[in-house]
Formats: sequence, structure tokens, C-alpha cells
Amino acid sequence: MELETQYLPSKWILRLGAEEALRTYSQMGDDATKTARATTRSLLDVPYGDGEGDKLDIYFPKDASGALPFFTFIHGGYWQNGSKDTSAFMVDQLTAQGVAVVILAYDIAPKGTLDHMVDQVTRSIASVQRRYPCNEGIYLCGHSAGAHLAAMMLLANWTEHGVTPNLRGFFLVSGIYDPEPIVHTPLNAPLLMTPEDAQRNSPQRRLEVAPKQPVDAAYPILVIVGQHDAPEFHRQSREFYQTLLRGGWKASFEELHDVDHFEIIWKLTQKDYVLTQTSALGLHLLIHESIWLEQEQADRSTNRTGLQSSVPANRGA
Repeated sequence: MELETQYLPSKWILRLGAEEALRTYSQMGDDATKTARATTRSLLDVPYGDGEGDKLDIYFPKDASGALPFFTFIHGGYWQNGSKDTSAFMVDQLTAQGVAVVILAYDIAPKGTLDHMVDQVTRSIASVQRRYPCNEGIYLCGHSAGAHLAAMMLLANWTEHGVTPNLRGFFLVSGIYDPEPIVHTPLNAPLLMTPEDAQRNSPQRRLEVAPKQPVDAAYPILVIVGQHDAPEFHRQSREFYQTLLRGGWKASFEELHDVDHFEIIWKLTQKDYVLTQTSALGLHLLIHESIWLEQEQADRSTNRTGLQSSVPANRGA
């Protein structure tokens, strides 16, 4: 089977034609974003850098007070389509659960290169941490190409940005984790991606050779794919999940029943959708787990200090 077809989600849709599915997906995103902006307290087009495309939107729970968890979404579109202005699918459902939602913008191709997009996402997350330093956790969610950009944050050098974000979990939805095969398809025309570019921006390949992550530094990572996603999205998702496990990350894998590449994300507008419930419940569970771990680490530190102070110094050495 032709490689390009293996990477075209619209070719594997069962219920709608390709063009109708894309129109429906776009319309759902546009409607959800308009509703969110009309009904939810928000800050729009917040700059996270000096570039024209360095913007993000923040949506707040109605009765927000004190520290909040931030669900940060990175849209897909093969790095060449999509916009934060049509991507607020999950805002109504998550803000109703007390979660703030951040929707990121980045410069899609041909204006942006993969290197530039990764840098933008890194800077945007750092800016959220600076703006809300007492947050209850930053949870990254990316869809399709956005899942790739989110996964690249596992490799980010935060010291270069002068801040370490309070990352607490990842939701990677129908993603591509090794862009190298795209180099050999017409999908690469706007990207102008070389094999070297793909290697440098491949979380799959880079994590394969990365040192094993210590347990305390591993974020919970949920890798998700739809039953009717394209074959290569299934293969890449499973292989990335296995790579995460071998690297010592706290990873899990889910194949969502009877959804395609587009339904898997636009159904976040629905309260009873399994991924909506997983996101909301998962955030609350991770928040409580993080608080418990922080307390446990503090107790261990206190116990070590007490133990050290109770042991007489060996002055004969």
C-alpha cells in the first residue's frame, strides 16, 4: 500500500467522506471555540514571545480561586494546517470541572519549520509557568502533529528557558512520533523537512537512545489512538508507548473504540465521551497523586535529616 495513504487519516474514515469529515471537524472546532469565547472567562492572544505567531488563549473555570491545573492543548494539522482559533473543543467540559485550559498557537508550515514549532511550544509552556508559578500542574495534550510537539517536550532543556514547568502529565492523542517517513511523501512539500530535520525532531528515535529516566522525574503519559485511525498512526503510537516503557516512563496505552482520527478529538465537546471523562478524572487523580508524592518526599527528607542529626559524628576519621 502506498506510504502516503498509510499516513492520511481521511482515507480511513468509515462514516463520512474525506472532504465531509474535514469540513465537519473544522466546523465543530469553530463552533466550540466561538461558544467558549462567548461563555467562558478568558484571556485571548496572550503573547509568549515576540513573534507574530507566539500567542496562546487561556480559559478559566467560572469560580476560579487559588492555584489551578492547566490543561494545555496543541492542535494538529500535519504541522501545516489548524489554528488555536478553531481548537477549543474541550474548554466547556474541562472548565466546568475546575480546570483552566490553554490553547497554543504556533507557526505552521511553510512559515514555520519543525525546529521553530518545537521551540515555540517549549517557550509557550515556560511562559505559562512564569505567569502562574503556583499552578496545580501543567498537563499537555496534543492531537496528531500536536501530539508530536507535546512528546518533544519530554526532551526539552528547560534550563535554557530559566524555568522548570510543573509538568504533571501528558495526553498524546493519535500522534506521529517519528516524522521520518513523512519526508518521503507529498505531505512534506510545505514542510521541506530533510532526513536530518526528522531525526532531530523525532521523539521516538531520540528517546530510544536517551538515558533511562529516574522514576521521580517520569510524568504519567497516556498514549491514545482511535480504532479507525490510519495504520501508521497505530504502529507509531504502539511503538512510542513501548519506547516509553523501556525508558522507565510511567506510560499507558489506550485504543478508543469506534472513533476515527477526527472524532477522537472533536468529541471532547461531549460530557459523556470517554476521553472527556478520562481527561477530567485523570487530571484530578494526577493532582492528588502529585500532592501525595510531594508530601511523601517531604516526609522522607525530614526523616533523613532527623536520622543524620541523631547519628554522632565520627571524629576519629
